[in-house]
Amino acid sequence: MFAIYGISGPIFQGTLESLSRLPPVARRAPVSALRRIGDQLEAGFAPEQHVGAAAGGIAGKQAVSEYRSMLPQNLERGPLYHAVQIMQPRVITVRSDDEVTHAWRTLVDHQIRQAPVLDASLNLVGIVSERNLLTALNVEEGQVRDVLLRRVRDVMTTPVVAASPLTDIRRIARVMLDRDVDGVPIVSDAGVLLGFVSRSDILRAVVTDPPLSVWS
Repeated sequence: MFAIYGISGPIFQGTLESLSRLPPVARRAPVSALRRIGDQLEAGFAPEQHVGAAAGGIAGKQAVSEYRSMLPQNLERGPLYHAVQIMQPRVITVRSDDEVTHAWRTLVDHQIRQAPVLDASLNLVGIVSERNLLTALNVEEGQVRDVLLRRVRDVMTTPVVAASPLTDIRRIARVMLDRDVDGVPIVSDAGVLLGFVSRSDILRAVVTDPPLSVWS
């Protein structure tokens, strides 16, 4: 099951087949990055840190535990089918009202390329990537030289496609291919962010622990 979340809240919920009939999210103009996200920011820059770990709270942990309890007991070491089995439960997030420099620092410090965006009420409203941030930042030799006065909400991609924990991994992979995204947030029925599945998570599931019946 998939859902689409925007700044006004959930705007779609349905199957992969229904999702495929919706128009794709409009992408921003491409930007040529001068340096990759792993490069460091200029020395002395230390914005206020308030990285969200949306699934790290009591409610998030309980929700993950409940979904795991719904799985057959032998499924954890058996065939991989569902998002909850491969998702990253500790999600690094940013807020929609964060400055773009703070979001950049968050991605750099955690060595990630994208992060879900939450509003003041911790609702999922979008996703921000290094490509989004480079529309407002000029990075030269690993240092931020020029910064436009932008907030994350000004550059993030919204709406964003999310999936439920029991969504088939193959369907998540199909959404990534069809919509050209590098990851899919995993949310509960109530819209609580529980985890994140990236392309790397799916590839890791295929090449590591057997059985590899995810594609059977």
